Amino acid sequence: MVTVDFPPVNALPVHGWFDLADAVRACGRDTDVRCVVLAAEGRGFNAGVDIKEIQTRGQQALIGANHGCAEAFAAVYECAVPVVAAVQGFCLGGGIGLVGSADAIVASEDASFGLPELDRGALGAATHLARLVPQHLMRALYYTGRTASAEELHRHGSVWRMVPRAGVRAAAVELAREIAAKDGRLLRMAKAAINGIDPVDVRRSYRFEQGFTFEANLSGLADRVRDTFGKEGA
Repeated sequence: MVTVDFPPVNALPVHGWFDLADAVRACGRDTDVRCVVLAAEGRGFNAGVDIKEIQTRGQQALIGANHGCAEAFAAVYECAVPVVAAVQGFCLGGGIGLVGSADAIVASEDASFGLPELDRGALGAATHLARLVPQHLMRALYYTGRTASAEELHRHGSVWRMVPRAGVRAAAVELAREIAAKDGRLLRMAKAAINGIDPVDVRRSYRFEQGFTFEANLSGLADRVRDTFGKEGA
């Protein structure tokens, strides 16, 4: 199991994304591992990148966050064995990149999923949101910044099972154990085969999106939008 714990909301700093990628890849390299559960401590699963770090450190943090997110999402997607995401509470921004890269999702009944990127001066992870909901819903959610509930995603088939918050990790482990009961070598072949027939090159698609984030930053547009972050309702 790989567990993220960055209080208060699991908004990861640059090093956090790279550490997460390293942990997932290490699990995949372990030939005794047949399935990985990706979980998180705290109120929510993931709140994306640490916006305050980017505001403080500027372009270096932005570049680091972009590369870190790309590596973390790819580590989950390319992990040699299946990855089950155990999602509680909010799953936003980079969280969508993680669960959209996973093989299966178990969610708490209070879980919500969304991309507030346009409100944060960024673009990206529509690639991964499109793996969770139909195309037109993805677009509406992306443009508005609204969230979809675990129940909605369950209806669309992207959430395997919904459970009370207290049972989300146990439910994810239960699914992981069922998967891990299969032959380990065959599971790794199955993961490679399924990725190989994916109609979307997930890594390339996400990197294409990220280019527009850099354009928004170079133009100064992103800074103007980010400067309002945390000031809503003030």
